[in-house]
Amino acid sequence: MSRIGKQPVPVPAGVNVTLADGQITLKGPKGELSLKYHPAMSVAFDSAESKIRVTRPNDQRLNRSLHGLTRNLINNMVKGVTEGFQKNLEVVGVGYQASLKGKSVSVNVGWANPLVVEAPEGITFEVPDPTHILIKGADKQLVGQVAADIRRRRPPEPYKGKGIRYQGEFVRRKAGKAFAGGAAQ
Repeated sequence: MSRIGKQPVPVPAGVNVTLADGQITLKGPKGELSLKYHPAMSVAFDSAESKIRVTRPNDQRLNRSLHGLTRNLINNMVKGVTEGFQKNLEVVGVGYQASLKGKSVSVNVGWANPLVVEAPEGITFEVPDPTHILIKGADKQLVGQVAADIRRRRPPEPYKGKGIRYQGEFVRRKAGKAFAGGAAQ
């Protein structure tokens, strides 16, 4: 039995759960999320205990793998509609900076024109200072995807470490030409 899959998902007060036609919808203070789960999985909401349980029909390999996955996706939805998710990006480099323009974020990273990223539905940007970008939203996958798309535009390079990186990300540095030759004349 899946150790993760057999644990019930606690639903805090203020979250409405709707189950219909193989789809679960959660509505909370941070937004509304829905998931169409695999037809082999059965999801039940116990309103008395305020818990969601996921069960599988048998121990086939596919059902075992879907069991824990479905439970974790539902757990992330519950966290998303109550607390929300956040990714922090750092902009590192001389002259590299970010600014907020309405609902979009503008990032200057050494190109002739700034990189302008529009916020998708359910995502908000915050720029507390010119070198940090906060991406917030209820959908964990969407928050991570938007952060990855912004980082992909100018990933940190290994020589000077300039670029857009996740906060706390370690960038492995390389020695440049000046240190490589040494004895060459």
